[in-house]
Amino acid sequence: MIEELRVFIKKVMSDPTIAVKSMEIARKYKGEANADELMAREISANTTIRIPESWSEADKMFLEILHEVLDDEEALY
Repeated sequence: MIEELRVFIKKVMSDPTIAVKSMEIARKYKGEANADELMAREISANTTIRIPESWSEADKMFLEILHEVLDDEEALY
């Protein structure tokens, strides 16, 4: 998992739009019954981040973090 996270962090550092796009996509699907699946599919289609159909622990962690950031945003308002 460490190596996968390392590759992910390098991608985010080399393309700062990944975080912005990922958050936009997460906001779009927030509250949907299958939000994680929809987010994973659209993030994979629109960024250099590839989330396969069979999620690794790192993929699950990334999706969880997106939800946490959305919750933090909501708490600010």
